[in-house]
Parts: sequence; structure tokens; C-alpha cells
Amino acid sequence: MTDLREIAENANAWPFAEARQLLKQLKGKAPEKGYVLFETGYGPSGLPHIGTFGEVARTTMVRHAFQALSDIPTKLFAFSDDMDGLRKVPETLPNQEMLTENLGKPLTSIPDPFGTHESMGHHNNARLRAFLDGFGFDYEFKSSTECYKAGDFDATLLTLLQRYDAVMKVIIPTLGEERRVTYSPFLPVCPKTGRVLLAPVLETNPDAGTIVYENEDGEKVETPVTGGHCKLQWKPDWAMRWTALGVDYEMSGKDLIDSVKQSGAICRILGGTPPQGFTYELFLDENGEKISKSRGNGLTMEEWLAYAPPESLALFMFQKPKTAKRLYFDVIPKNVDDYLSHLNAYADQDDAQKLANPAWHIHSGNPPEPQGALSYNILLNLAGVCHTEDKSVLWHFISRYRPDLTAENAPFLDDLVGYAINYYRDFVKPEKTYRAPTDAEQAALEDLAGALRAMAADTSAEDIQTEVYEVGKRHGFENLRDWFKALYEILLGQSQGPRMGSFIALYGIPESVALMEKALAGEDLAASA
Repeated sequence: MTDLREIAENANAWPFAEARQLLKQLKGKAPEKGYVLFETGYGPSGLPHIGTFGEVARTTMVRHAFQALSDIPTKLFAFSDDMDGLRKVPETLPNQEMLTENLGKPLTSIPDPFGTHESMGHHNNARLRAFLDGFGFDYEFKSSTECYKAGDFDATLLTLLQRYDAVMKVIIPTLGEERRVTYSPFLPVCPKTGRVLLAPVLETNPDAGTIVYENEDGEKVETPVTGGHCKLQWKPDWAMRWTALGVDYEMSGKDLIDSVKQSGAICRILGGTPPQGFTYELFLDENGEKISKSRGNGLTMEEWLAYAPPESLALFMFQKPKTAKRLYFDVIPKNVDDYLSHLNAYADQDDAQKLANPAWHIHSGNPPEPQGALSYNILLNLAGVCHTEDKSVLWHFISRYRPDLTAENAPFLDDLVGYAINYYRDFVKPEKTYRAPTDAEQAALEDLAGALRAMAADTSAEDIQTEVYEVGKRHGFENLRDWFKALYEILLGQSQGPRMGSFIALYGIPESVALMEKALAGEDLAASA
């Protein structure tokens, strides 16, 4: 047993707790298939969204924790329910009329509304894979359509047909009175229209492997349940997939607690063992409402990644997965800086601390070296005080502050500069509101400007910060937060801001003095914004 494994056995981070429970459930042995299977699901009726990414990221974290605890091989399937019939056209997609005409058809049989792929399902699957590949996830993509048509599920579908009544006893009590009359686990694919039918099943023929259903035109049709001629309603489908693939671990949202129980019961009826689960809380939008793919009221992955690196998104997923969190643009800066703080701390931590550090989980145990000690918040404010959307302008100040850093040898920092400029342009700049100093603040600001003039250009950020504190104390600010808030509002046009010592050191002492002189002279700092 390695030292790392000993430490992992006592690590408190939630992925380790999940991994230890899974290892216990498996009794420390590999399943008959020879590996432990982790699975995540994706419903491609809408474009991939952050919740989809979050499920893969969190599952990957548990998988890696498991690998630190055991030598049992593992796999991760990213499974797409792309054979589902489209029941509602998402508001966010183009070609609404065409999609409406194809309602009811499997997602992989509907033309791509974007015109770039074989079908709507293929398009959305590609969007998912592109992002997962870009982040470097280790997974195997699985398509429901391909699995059904290739016969991968045939044996389990035939078992379900044989145990049809037992499965119905699980589902029927959960349905309304009207739905009970027409419900069947099997959804036949109409050979005439290609639609996935919510049709009443009139007969089941386990020996023949077929069902008889009433078509939309009233005709009685007999069809095999195998080979992609039918698919399952989603709860039996989930259970069938767990059984057929031998899924050992799958997490899901709080809204699916009852569904997990029902699918677990069906899985047992089919002769399988339900996977270990993990229930995570749902994301909320800016108004505290549940995020919906069809409504498009949350952030997309593309939107987050326009303003921040993917590691910050992974941190958002790592933190407090059982707590409901607002997922909106204003959470991005803090998550970026929190990620940078964890990354910067990692090298000096002992092994136990490293396994508790989110950076270990985000980077599967191998975090990169930090590239510079500049925070996202400071870069935002540098963009703001320079009134620029030009990366080279910010790099002028960065290179003077840290001559060892360039866009070429610090590509992560260079990306961070671009992210900060984008965020400044779209969210900070429109909200900037400068104010004039009060008489007391004017006196303190004059004092601070004078103190800075007396400093050498290479004075450290710590020494500058100390002087900012001293000026605030000298001028009677009982709560120094009020002093810093005044500096932010007068000089930066916002109520919150960076550590002033670090900002002044980066922006430059002469430049900072010039900024203060403009404010003291009553110049409109917003005029050049």
C-alpha cells in the first residue's frame, strides 16, 4: 500500500468519500466485466449546458479518487439519450418550423437545425464531445441510437418483456389516472412516420420477442422490441442501461430522487444491481429559479468560457455539490481567483493538504505550475483604469511589473488577460459609476498621493499596502473598509476592488499618482472610459 493510498483512505474531500463507499459496495473486487463503470447521461434535445459538463466533471473527480484508492480498472461512459423523440422544440434553437414538423421523431432522425451535421442529435452530441475533449476528459461516448440498433440492449429488452407486469407495477402507481390507461415501458418507432410513439400496447409476446400496439391511424401493428424497433420510456430505459452495461456509479440531480428509486427497483427486476448514486443540488439562475435547457435561462459552457478558463468552471462544480448555487455571470470572477489561490498554494502543501485541495481534483492529481501571481480581479481593474480592450496595453504593465513574464512563456496568464478584458467590456464597464471625494476623503487622497510620490518606483506591493493602511488610519477611518471602498468608488468607479497595494504596484506608482491627481482636480474619470 502506497503512502498516497493511506492518505487517500482518510481524505475528507467529497470525491474520496464517494470513492470509498463505491469500493466498499464492490467489496474491494473488480466486477465480472473486469472494470468499474462510471456513467453520465446527456439529453441532446437542447444544446449542451453547464449542468451536463458539471456531471462529467464531478464524476471524473470521483473516478480519479477511486483510482487513488484502488488498482481496479475503470471506465467512464458519456451516454447520450439521442434516440428520444423530440416532444418540445427548445426556444433557443433556429429553424423552429422545421423542428416542429419533426416532433416525435428520434433526435438522430431530425435534420440538424444548424445545417452542419447529419441530424440534430449528431450536432448536439458533437457539441458535447468537443467540449469534453477540449477539457481533456477521459471517457467513451455512447449513443442510445447506436446501442439500440446494434443490439447491445437486446438481451435486457427481452428480459424486460418477460417481466413486463413486474415493471408496470413499479411505474403505474407513479402516474395519473389517465396516463395509467395508455402507459407502456415500450415506445415503438413507427415504420411509416419514423416517430417514437406513445402508443397503447395491446399484447406482449415474450416468446416471440414482440409487442402489438395500436398505431396512430388505428391499425394494430406487431413489432420486435429489439434491434431499434422500440425504445423504452426513460425510467425503464435508465434501469435497462444500468443492467445491460453494468453501470456501477452514476450521479443525478435532486429533482430525480424518486426516479432513481423507481429505476433502481426496475434494475433489480431485470436482474441487475443499481449503481451507487450521488444526489447533487440544482443550479439556479440570477433570479433564483431552476435552470432549464429548453428555456435557456442559465449560462452555456461557451458563455462561461468566453470570460474564464475551464478550470474555474471545474472549481465551481467541485465546491459544495449538495448546495444549490446561483450560476450566473457574477460568480465567474470569484471562481477564477479562488482557483488561482488553490493552485498557488498547492506546491507548498503536504500530501494530505494536496488531496484536500480542489486543484488536485480538477487536474486529476497533477496540477500545473502557476503562471504569475496576478489575480483576475486585478486584471479586471487594470483594464478598467486603462480604459482598454487591447491585451498589449495590459501586457505593458504586466511586463514592467514582472519582466520574467511574457505572453509566450505564460500562455495561461495571456488567456486570463483576454478573459478579463471580455468580462470588463461586457459587465464591468457598463456599470462603472465614479463619484467625487468628500472633504475628508480628499484630504486622505492628497496624503496618499504625497506618500506615493516619495516612494521608489519598485516599492513592493506589501509596502504600498502598508502605507495605504497608514493613511486611512491617520485620517480617522474607524473602519478601514470604508477607506478602501472610497478609493474604489473614486478611482475605479465601483464599490469593490482589488488589494490596493498590489494594484498600485502593477499599474505603476507614477500612473496611480496621476490617477489620484485627476480625481482631486475634479476631472471626470468616466469620460475616457
